[in-house]
Amino acid sequence: MKPSHRYKNCCLVLLICVLVFYLSGYSKSYARQQSQPEGYAIASDVFTTLQKAVVPDSIPSGSKIRLEEISKFKPNGYGTWKYGSGLPSETRTDIMPAGYTGASATKKAKLLTFFTITDIHIADKESPSQAIYLQQSKYPFVTSAYSPVMLYTTHVLDAAVQTINALHKKNPIDFGISLGDTCNSTQYNELRWYIDVLDGKVITPSSGAHLGAGTIDYQKPYQAAGLDKAIPWYQTMGNHDHFWLGTYPVSDYLRNANISDTVIAMGDILGDPHGISKRDFYMGVLDGSTPYGDIKYAGPVKNFSSPPKVAADPNRRSLLRTDWMNEFFTTSSNPVGHGFNLIDATKGFASYSFQPKPIIPIKVIVLDDTQRDDDADVHGYGHGSLDRERYEWLVKELDNGQAAGQLMIIAAHVPIGVEVSEPPSSSAKSLVAWSNAVAYKTEANLIAKLHEYPNLIMWIAGHRHLNTVKAFPDTADPENGFWQVETSSLRDFPQQFRMFEIILNNDYTISIVTTNVDPAVKDGTPAAKSRSYAVAAEQIIKTDLNPNPTKDPSWKAMPNGSYNAVLVKKLRSDMVNKLKTLYPPTP
Repeated sequence: MKPSHRYKNCCLVLLICVLVFYLSGYSKSYARQQSQPEGYAIASDVFTTLQKAVVPDSIPSGSKIRLEEISKFKPNGYGTWKYGSGLPSETRTDIMPAGYTGASATKKAKLLTFFTITDIHIADKESPSQAIYLQQSKYPFVTSAYSPVMLYTTHVLDAAVQTINALHKKNPIDFGISLGDTCNSTQYNELRWYIDVLDGKVITPSSGAHLGAGTIDYQKPYQAAGLDKAIPWYQTMGNHDHFWLGTYPVSDYLRNANISDTVIAMGDILGDPHGISKRDFYMGVLDGSTPYGDIKYAGPVKNFSSPPKVAADPNRRSLLRTDWMNEFFTTSSNPVGHGFNLIDATKGFASYSFQPKPIIPIKVIVLDDTQRDDDADVHGYGHGSLDRERYEWLVKELDNGQAAGQLMIIAAHVPIGVEVSEPPSSSAKSLVAWSNAVAYKTEANLIAKLHEYPNLIMWIAGHRHLNTVKAFPDTADPENGFWQVETSSLRDFPQQFRMFEIILNNDYTISIVTTNVDPAVKDGTPAAKSRSYAVAAEQIIKTDLNPNPTKDPSWKAMPNGSYNAVLVKKLRSDMVNKLKTLYPPTP
């Protein structure tokens, strides 16, 4: 072979090797890109309801469909909405001395900024242990058993987190707190999805056989954005976090049902006190292989030739209180433990306190006011309650905060004073009120005790999926009055979270500025579908977004379920003097 030919052959071989190496590397890179799920962006325009708010459109007359008929929503005019004008903040002086208007008060310093999310109800829609059939058969208004929003619970949380991140860039947030009901029904996979969304992990929002995971939008894996690492977040326990569907202690039957391959059978657990022990109806699951999550395997047991089966999944296991609390230590966001690091989480005592900013005298008391697992069954387990241990712990925390000259915020799941609490001997079926029948102290006694602490400025809560603001005035001593602010659910309409600012005014009163926020969903994303489904569910069921069962004179109407306010609080002279030292009067 001539040298020139040999040279050309060598060059050709070298070129081929280079191309093979390059293409091999490219294909591996491409494969990595293809295997890495993408995330879902939010809308570029991020704002609060002060600027504009979601307003559902009117439903065409004569149109009537069922909650599970999702494919009929759009053709029949359900689920559509628009942005309306902003919702102004209402200045409230209900707990101030008579005659106070605050007309001359101006902002002196911002003490604290934080957000609240609550009642996300991350749901394993394919779990064999649900109560879907009850909503279908007898209780159409019980959307906690079934709602089309169950398909997209992780996606809405991801959109809310991205919205919080965007607001943080405009106005730095000191911390966030979740007010409970992260899970829908105590399951390990539900809690992991929740924590992993906040941590910014890849989310696989399906279970069992992972039906539709490659084709159905609500089943596809995706990359969660994660909360900005500069924002610490804390956790409160809700009734759904340790009771089956928030309603019953997890018995051996229920615990086994979660990880079984057989759809659970039971009776009318909402109307029959013995329904949990009966096996009358298969409760059904959602079919992840269908675009609208069709309901299957639901109906009377007698209609089935054999028990309906699903793919079992050990990640559906039910968590004990201690298991649930300890899972917050498996996280990449701050602080590790998310508040449960401040106590011995192995004991299952889910109350703690923290000071968000060392130089600011504000203390947050995180209070588990859900029922005990061994409480007597008095119309279910969705009530507020404190046993003796938690009540005495709360009193000690309040005593210490008052003595230390700290303003105090109580963060709990269940609100107080907004539902009719039955007397201990009553048979009234109140499902979400304070349970005077099992609590160590009645609701009236608890509120009276809270009025002994002039540094208590606010009780914040979730649970009712409402945005109600309530005043607790003390006419004899206005400094002992305090506010309560509820935050609505990220699951049901209006699917909002809240922002809070604690402001020191130049007259040394405190203003609590609380503002609802709609997650900034982007058209075409799963979170946008969820908003549409939430609107449709509200249009179909017509839930009362403005209830006032106690006939409270301080109650204010909430347009489309939203309410923004500036809540003014008078401080006692010793607290005023302390704040004057930190923030001297302007000459």
